[in-house]
Amino acid sequence: MTAPVEPLDVVVVGGGQAGLAAAWHLRGQGLRFLVLEAAGELGHTWRTRWESLRLFTPAEHDALPGLPFPAPAGTYPGKEAVAEYLQDYAAAFALPVELDARVTGLRRTDGGFQLSTADRTYTARQVIVATGPLQTPFVPPLAAGLDDSVIQLHSADYRSPVALPEGPALVVGGGNSGFQIAEELAGTRPVELSVGSAYPALPQRLLGRDLFWWLNRLGLMRVTVGSRLGRRVQNKETLIGTSRRGLQRAGVRFRPRLVDAAGHTFRFADSTSREASVVVWATGYRFDHSWIDVPGVLRDGRVIHTRGITEVPGLYFLGLPWQHTRGSALLGFVADDAAHVAAHVARTAAAMDSGQVPRPWGAPDAQAAPRHVRK
Repeated sequence: MTAPVEPLDVVVVGGGQAGLAAAWHLRGQGLRFLVLEAAGELGHTWRTRWESLRLFTPAEHDALPGLPFPAPAGTYPGKEAVAEYLQDYAAAFALPVELDARVTGLRRTDGGFQLSTADRTYTARQVIVATGPLQTPFVPPLAAGLDDSVIQLHSADYRSPVALPEGPALVVGGGNSGFQIAEELAGTRPVELSVGSAYPALPQRLLGRDLFWWLNRLGLMRVTVGSRLGRRVQNKETLIGTSRRGLQRAGVRFRPRLVDAAGHTFRFADSTSREASVVVWATGYRFDHSWIDVPGVLRDGRVIHTRGITEVPGLYFLGLPWQHTRGSALLGFVADDAAHVAAHVARTAAAMDSGQVPRPWGAPDAQAAPRHVRK
């Protein structure tokens, strides 16, 4: 595909759930736009996660705007079903997606923005960055002290127990991924789980209803990042459908925070230690916005925005964790933020067409929420 000579109205960077939700709205607005996806297929990020991964949101809460998720209510889709849904979604609405188009540079121009990939350059009046939260797997620096014979992999590279050599395993990380991987591994070998911080745990079902039925009914999925409750919980992960007691029943032994690793030995915060030849780092991800060369958007590598709207006219973010609510980065809940950002895009496009100077962050629709920095 040849890059357009005339600037596009909008380029969406990222073809995951956030980018496709934005594209659906842009299609309805009649704007000339293109979605740039780094991978060779839509849903690639989902397909490359561990084999048994399933959503903890039931199918009725997993739809993007305009197309229900094709699974019975009350069921929990697996990763392959999610990947297929994203592919079918783009096809159903004929969304223009360019595959194998990893954006390596973004800068401002007199007419808007210029985006660079390995072999092409695109220009657009506006840009939506929808690259999601799973960008760069984080492994703590202490891992460098381990012997080369220790098999170590990040949860991003974990697939199944059979892919690991036999023998005891150590999982490091007390979030949902760490708990789920430790529980799965415990069916085939002795497993220890190192947890640095204790997170609250909620059951998948409560009083005969799925957890997300209650969260929606009580309005907790709509709690905003600027509210008192939102400020308290936005940096705390919640374990869903699993618990410390449940893993102990499965045979998982808990260890405190890992503080050092050398050779084959792992040392923990309670001064105990153990040797291991297999370790899974379920230690999360870090954002990588180093390719964005636009002043006023990042502070210490973090995005400065209000519900995805930056102070740079025409530049937006979508799909960030707690961008506005708990559901901002979730498949079935990103739609609200996508509608908000797309509406701002449409108003900015209209202003540009009429020769007006686009308003930055302080536009009336954005003033209700405080400006914040997304970690």
